[in-house]
Amino acid sequence: MDTLRDNQAAGQYELDIDGETVFARYRRQDGVLTIQWVEAPPALRGSGAAGRLMKLLGAEAKSQGWRVVPVCGYAAAWLRRSPEYRDLVI
Repeated sequence: MDTLRDNQAAGQYELDIDGETVFARYRRQDGVLTIQWVEAPPALRGSGAAGRLMKLLGAEAKSQGWRVVPVCGYAAAWLRRSPEYRDLVI
């Protein structure tokens, strides 16, 4: 089971997969989560790791009642393609 970790000191959400960490840098203020960028280490690229992270991040935003501003192109595209989280985007 995947576990999303909020590394507030680094300003990023993290997900560990196979000894590697995929992350999403963020800013959070007044109920708005701005996703600045999403990055997967080379060993995880193309494996769906970033999508797994985004699914957990979307669920977290929804459960907290946050709106999302996806600055990162990957995050924006992922949210557009995900009907269950598309309504979070402002």
